Amino acid sequence: MVSSPHEAMHRIFQQYPDLFSGVSEVLGIDFPTPTSVTVLPNDLTETSPVERRVDTLLRLDAEDDEPLLLAVEAQGRKDPDKPASWAYYASYLLTKYRLQPMLLVVCQDRATAEWAAREVSFGPRQWPLLTLRPLVAGPHNMPVITDPAEVRKDFALATLAAITHATHPDAGVILKSMTTALRDTPQNIADPIIELVAQGLGKHPAAQLWRKLVAVDLSFYKSDLSEEIRDEGRAEGSVRRAAEDVLDILEVRGIDVSEAVRERITGCGDSEILRHWHRRAVMAPTAEDIFEDE
Repeated sequence: MVSSPHEAMHRIFQQYPDLFSGVSEVLGIDFPTPTSVTVLPNDLTETSPVERRVDTLLRLDAEDDEPLLLAVEAQGRKDPDKPASWAYYASYLLTKYRLQPMLLVVCQDRATAEWAAREVSFGPRQWPLLTLRPLVAGPHNMPVITDPAEVRKDFALATLAAITHATHPDAGVILKSMTTALRDTPQNIADPIIELVAQGLGKHPAAQLWRKLVAVDLSFYKSDLSEEIRDEGRAEGSVRRAAEDVLDILEVRGIDVSEAVRERITGCGDSEILRHWHRRAVMAPTAEDIFEDE
């Protein structure tokens, strides 16, 4: 199943076609700066019923060099079948477009990135026919950007770096530098970056931190994500107040509340259960009795 981090890691190259120049510079590979970039169809399906799709396919045109085809693949885990598919993509693209292909693999997991970066040879040991050598961007070589000034220098690169470092110990500092830089950024520039980071973080713990930072630091932001964040905040506030109401009734009635009971009430996130406890708290002889029928 295609995940949101998978989509963000390659679609960012569609959103910001010049991003490859920044990534290649970070990775120490000297490619000429494209004078134009064209997003090409990503469907590599043959006439026979075998469907093959590269995640993102771009044509990069440079002023003093031959055009280049850039295939971007987002890879979430090790897959022994992938090298053969990537070799097929390269061969097919060269045949179809008569342009030299380049493969960039983007990963969030260091082990996957190191696996993807291996050279893979196809053919007999004595005479390999083809050697696959992808360029890989991941947590092992993308910059850890924690300075808002550095973020502003290249928002696209900073966004990809933040996504690839979703599990970094300093993820909070990385994401805070993003929202700090985005505060004074025009909304039409900030909005797609906010969405891409949210997508790219997926279900990692950093995703919840990003949502909170967006809600607090970027109050101007308006989208489905912003509404979700605000709805979640309202729901959390309603549940917290319901728990406080249960404890208030017990306190007014002079009933002792143990630490275990208090933690159970304040730790409950279900508003229906809290309403039930609220009704029982009016008559229950002890605090523990509000849980009696559960």
